[in-house]
Amino acid sequence: MSEFDVIVLGAGAAGLFCAFHAGQRGRKVLVLERSNKPGKKILMSGGGRCNFTNLDISADNYISANPHFCKSALKRYTPTDFIALVEQHGIRYHEKKSGQLFCDDSAKDILAMLLNECERAGVRIYTRCETGKIETIDQGEGSSARFRLHTDRGLLTARSLVIATGGLSIPTLGGSGYGYDVARQFGLAVLAVRAGLVPFTFSGRFKETCDRLSGVSVEQAQLCAPGTCFTESILFTHRGMSGPAALQLSSYWQSGESIALDLFPGESLEKWLLTQKRTHPKSLLRSLLAQCLSKNLVAELQTLFWQAWAEIPLAEIPDETLKTLSSGLQAWQLKPSGTEGYRTAEVTLGGIDTRQLSSKTMESTVQPGLYFIGEVVDVTGHLGGFNFQWAWSSAYAAAQYV
Repeated sequence: MSEFDVIVLGAGAAGLFCAFHAGQRGRKVLVLERSNKPGKKILMSGGGRCNFTNLDISADNYISANPHFCKSALKRYTPTDFIALVEQHGIRYHEKKSGQLFCDDSAKDILAMLLNECERAGVRIYTRCETGKIETIDQGEGSSARFRLHTDRGLLTARSLVIATGGLSIPTLGGSGYGYDVARQFGLAVLAVRAGLVPFTFSGRFKETCDRLSGVSVEQAQLCAPGTCFTESILFTHRGMSGPAALQLSSYWQSGESIALDLFPGESLEKWLLTQKRTHPKSLLRSLLAQCLSKNLVAELQTLFWQAWAEIPLAEIPDETLKTLSSGLQAWQLKPSGTEGYRTAEVTLGGIDTRQLSSKTMESTVQPGLYFIGEVVDVTGHLGGFNFQWAWSSAYAAAQYV
């Protein structure tokens, strides 16, 4: 039987970060990873360049049943702290937009940094290691260990057990519900989970429209669900709609709800068209709108919204018709049939109920020595580096107490 001070389940962003910080405190740390190598999700993040944090972090960027829970950890380990570590390792980076920080070269740089820090801190990492039964140890046995794990590497014991197994998103990269099973075993509640930051899918006529438009993007569009709007780019796909605005909204959208698409956010399309009617009376609608949107998209919009007026000069189109058209293009009601689900979701919404975790230490309030960090917890960030920052911050919080 091998004994450790800390065993971390999951060699992703949160798990590796927690491991080396605990190792720096003199703890004997082991990380168990069921996949064949650590950090797979890190490597694919940000288009392979890892959007590792955001300069503008606040609790408002996170979704949770307890919106105040994340504040303590985020305050104690900030983007500035992580940036200092990145710079210490000589990793070049840049701000893409809205405070989003990406590696100049590759996400491999961030993973290499984490693995180097683990090596320096004496952390051991076992890959291709399945964890089976987890038992608590009777402290009367004369051991300081609280947990006994049955694994592919034999029996392992630890005083502190950290669950950093992530959620159900992207199962091909190791996503699973194992962390939720551990939580339930020890009496913690798990809130309902669902896919977040995920493309929408559609059926019927609009699905056919999306299929024809696959690959076409709109640089600035606004998507709204009841009570929530996001203004960013959208991308049409074979199955529906993706892009930042769609991904963001998916985390707030509820099955069965309609969404509203505004192709001209922050502007009055009606006012613009009426002005064009005076200044370019002989123009066709498609010619004017093609100045703002791709020709392929305009052709589809013409079929859907003004086919009867397709060859009529603007001067001959009634103002009321232009008004109706403007409303349609700025409040286009669409009803998703669903999302692409965990297969392509960047995150899993819901998870371990934070009411049974310490916001200071991430330790369970019902089982001493058991910690939960990262995506497995009911804290989900917006797109743009917020989920990585939650991984760093929650991992750091736990590492100070394991």
